[in-house]
Amino acid sequence: MFLLVLLLSLFSFNAMAYDLIPPANSERVAYPGVLLSQFEENDAYDPFVDYSEFEEATEEEADINFFRNGRFFTLGFVLGYRTFTDTLGEIYSPAPNFGLFLSYFFDLRFAMQLTFLTGDHNIALNSQGVRVRGNASLTSFGLNLKYYINTQNVTKGLASINPYLTGGLANISRTATIKEESAFGKESATAFEIGGGIELPLMRNKMYFGVQATYQMVNFADENTEITLSNNSIRTGRYPTGDIVNITSVLGVNF
Repeated sequence: MFLLVLLLSLFSFNAMAYDLIPPANSERVAYPGVLLSQFEENDAYDPFVDYSEFEEATEEEADINFFRNGRFFTLGFVLGYRTFTDTLGEIYSPAPNFGLFLSYFFDLRFAMQLTFLTGDHNIALNSQGVRVRGNASLTSFGLNLKYYINTQNVTKGLASINPYLTGGLANISRTATIKEESAFGKESATAFEIGGGIELPLMRNKMYFGVQATYQMVNFADENTEITLSNNSIRTGRYPTGDIVNITSVLGVNF
């Protein structure tokens, strides 16, 4: 009798222990008042996650992309055509200009550029039977910022032209030489410059050929002074107002 009672007790204890052990493939039971996130070790929606880690990863990826596909410096030659608006366009003939430039790239989108341009223009002015002929030499030294437009969402053919916008300041020096006319001389002025262009990569991005157009808004000191001839004895009624338009081709070497 004693052995029978002992066997029944052991059997009941084993059955209770088996019920307390959850099956290996059983679904998780949701207990009232207990958050599911307490059971998740890698919760992607944790409100306490430091998202600055993701920002640092994005910045690091951008830096790697710049080092692989970007450029640090560009040195090149500029050859173009310069013309004028308003009265300056009537007095000065359009003419070629040329120069050099140096660009420094902050990243894939922004760059700073130094540009030197020079060129000569013929002067022609007729008033009351008096003809004036001469030469004007213009030299400009500019500092511009360039922004390259993101072309990732356009077709492949358009993405390769690398369009950009540019803007900055330029110091323009003008030296005019006219026989027997002392009213013309040398002066300089600061111009505000805006424009844009495109760049076509060459030799696996080691070089590029580009086209750029800029508009320089400039005010020389004599802009509001009437042009006079024959030692101020003949008044022309014309004022040397106008701005400068540059259309240039660019050949650059990337470093």
